[in-house]
Amino acid sequence: MSATATTAPASRAAGRFTAGLLLAAAGSVLFSGKAIVIKLAYRYGVDAETLIALRMLMAAPFFIAVFWWTTRGALPLSPSDHVRVIAIGLLGYYVASYLDFLGLQHITAGLERLILYLNPTVVLLLSAVFLAKRIGRLDVAALALSYGGIVLVFWHDVRLAGDNVALGSTLVFVCTICYAIFLVQAGELVKRVGALRLTAYAMCAATAGVLLQFVLMRPLGNLAQPQPVLWLSLFNAIFCTVVPVFATMLAVARIGASNVSMMGMVGPISTIVLGFIFLGEAITGWQLAGTPLVLAGVLVLSRKAAHAAPAANN
Repeated sequence: MSATATTAPASRAAGRFTAGLLLAAAGSVLFSGKAIVIKLAYRYGVDAETLIALRMLMAAPFFIAVFWWTTRGALPLSPSDHVRVIAIGLLGYYVASYLDFLGLQHITAGLERLILYLNPTVVLLLSAVFLAKRIGRLDVAALALSYGGIVLVFWHDVRLAGDNVALGSTLVFVCTICYAIFLVQAGELVKRVGALRLTAYAMCAATAGVLLQFVLMRPLGNLAQPQPVLWLSLFNAIFCTVVPVFATMLAVARIGASNVSMMGMVGPISTIVLGFIFLGEAITGWQLAGTPLVLAGVLVLSRKAAHAAPAANN
C-alpha cells in the first residue's frame, strides 16, 4: 500500500477530530450566552420557571421537526433504548438545570462555577470506571492547565459566608454528576441512535419535564410576558439552546464525551467576555491571568488530533 493511501484515512480522521473540537467549543460558547440572555430577561421581573418554559416551548418545534425527519426510514429503537434516551434527556437537560437553579439560591455564582466545571473530571472518571476508557497524559495535562485557569479566574468570587452553603454546593455538585452521566451515556447511545435523532428525542423528553413543572408551579397566564422577554426567549431558544445542543451532540459523536466536556472549559471565559459586552461587567486582572491557562489547556487537547488517525483505524 502506498504512503498516500495510508495518509488519506489518517488525514480524514484528524480532520474529523478537529471538526469535533470546533463544534464542542461553539456549543460551549453559545450555551454560555444563555446566562447573559437570562440576566437581561430578569430585568423585566420574569421568574425562572416561566423563562425556562418559554425557552423550551419556542425550541420544541425545532426538536420535534428534527426528530420526525431523522426517524423516517430509520430502524426503530428498542424499548430499552427508548427508556434510556428519555431518561438521559430528563437527567441532562432538565434535572441538571433545575438542580443548578436550586443550588444558586444558597451559594455565590463564583462557587457554583467552580463546582460546575468539575464536570470534565467527573466525565473522565465515569468513563474510566464504567466504560474502561484510558485517561491519557494529554487529558491530565489539559485538565491541569484549564482548571488552573478556572481557579484563577473565579477564585476571587468565591465567598463561603451565608446559610445553607453545604446544601447549595451539594445540589450543584449533583447537577454536575447528572450532566456527566448524560454525556457518558449519550456517547454510547449516539453510535446506535445517531447524534441528531438522539438530541431531538432527549430534548423533547426534557421539554415535557419542564412544561410539567411549569404547569404545577405557575399559572398559564405567566406565559404572557412583555415583548422584550419574548424576543430574548426566542433568541435563547434558537441560539443558546437548539444550535449548541446539536453542535455538542455532533461533537460527542466525533470526539467522545470526555473531550467535549474538556472543551467546555472555554465556556467560563466566553461568559466573562459576553458579560463585559452586554452587561457592563468589569474584567479583572485575575480573569486576564486565568484566560491564557484555559486556552493553553484547550491547545493541549487539540494536539490529540495528531493521535486520532491511528486510533480510528484500530
